[in-house]
Amino acid sequence: MTVWSSSSAERAIPTGGTVAGSVTPPPSKSLTQRYLLIALLAEGPTLIESPLRSGDTEATRAALVALGARIEESDEGATLRVEPGEPPARAVIQCAANGTLLRLLMGVSASRPGRWTLDGTARLRERPVGPLADALGALGVVVRYLGRPGYAPLEVAGGRLTGGAVTVDASRSSQFVSALLLAAVGCPEPVEISVSALVSAPYVDLTLRCLASFGARVERSGAGLRVMPTPLRGCRARVEPDASSACYPAAAAALTGGRVLLRGLGADSAQGDLRFLDLLRRMGAHVDRQADDVVVVGGALEAIEADLSALPDQVPTLAALAPFARGMTRISGVPHLRLKESDRLAVMARQLGRLGATVRELADGLEVEGTWADATPPGEEVVVDPHGDHRIAMSLALVGLRRAGVRIPDGRVVEKSYPGFWDDLDALLEGRE
Repeated sequence: MTVWSSSSAERAIPTGGTVAGSVTPPPSKSLTQRYLLIALLAEGPTLIESPLRSGDTEATRAALVALGARIEESDEGATLRVEPGEPPARAVIQCAANGTLLRLLMGVSASRPGRWTLDGTARLRERPVGPLADALGALGVVVRYLGRPGYAPLEVAGGRLTGGAVTVDASRSSQFVSALLLAAVGCPEPVEISVSALVSAPYVDLTLRCLASFGARVERSGAGLRVMPTPLRGCRARVEPDASSACYPAAAAALTGGRVLLRGLGADSAQGDLRFLDLLRRMGAHVDRQADDVVVVGGALEAIEADLSALPDQVPTLAALAPFARGMTRISGVPHLRLKESDRLAVMARQLGRLGATVRELADGLEVEGTWADATPPGEEVVVDPHGDHRIAMSLALVGLRRAGVRIPDGRVVEKSYPGFWDDLDALLEGRE
């Protein structure tokens, strides 16, 4: 049951099948980007095993090369050797639509001499960086806006970092804290980071784990972090499978009453999106966490209420399941989701509504009625608009497994994070291992 395309880009989702089989999720995008960027700050080479190759990670690799790093591939790209070089006095970095790259590069640039101009797509220019720039300024870094204050394009003058205490409001993005950590490890004096508000906290934990691999010393103190001056050393880092990407085949199993084995998701993973499996269990799916694998078996779905402030990337995924879950699903705690690759709350509400679901958009979430839990969904053809957002596109594809007529105009958008998504979905629909 192939996910048929009438062109190289358009996808029409086949309805009525049951997914079955196993999937090895792609390598983690978040880990790949963090290892690459920290390698730029380390002394000596870093070997990154099993990196993700996607739109976002390619933009990160290009940024490193522009900043003087040497990157060599071996084993057909299965291993990257990254060695920092002498940075240019000036560089212009195009971050494309990669918000992680923009913000973390602001932190990386703080301790490296030179002037870096950071810019990207029109949507990237709408993603805020003001609180991060203010916090970097308190540590002696000069950030100059080249357009609208608080947003890219901007110029960072690096090499002037001083120690001390700084407070950051990370209510819009945890990347502000991660970027400050990357700045602080290059400071000759201790840096105290106080966080007044924080969303997506697991991503800060992920940054801390990556930094520890390079020898960084970071101590927790209440709601704050103390970074001690310690030279970073190149290391060997292995990228584990991506928990965020794994949520889509897991949700497909829950939605179609199928069975999916997800390989390589170890119990010791620091990736916060593994908590999505707990939501599937609450909805009625059977989830078996094994040593290195996860098995998800679908069943009748029940609506839940969930604060997804810690895993906002899975809001569209849960919203895709909600019309088929008996009751009213309420998602809260994610006002910052309007600042992603798209306004994910507005876009998901609008596209589900076009498909016939009953959705109420809230200031910080969504309410979705389980209209199709006991009724046949409509079947007229609808070309949905994911607004260039990879996570919206993959979530709407899930809806199409149960609601006939769903067409995705440009399936290539998933290449930002999960280049093999359509192939994996095809294999699961056909029962191929």
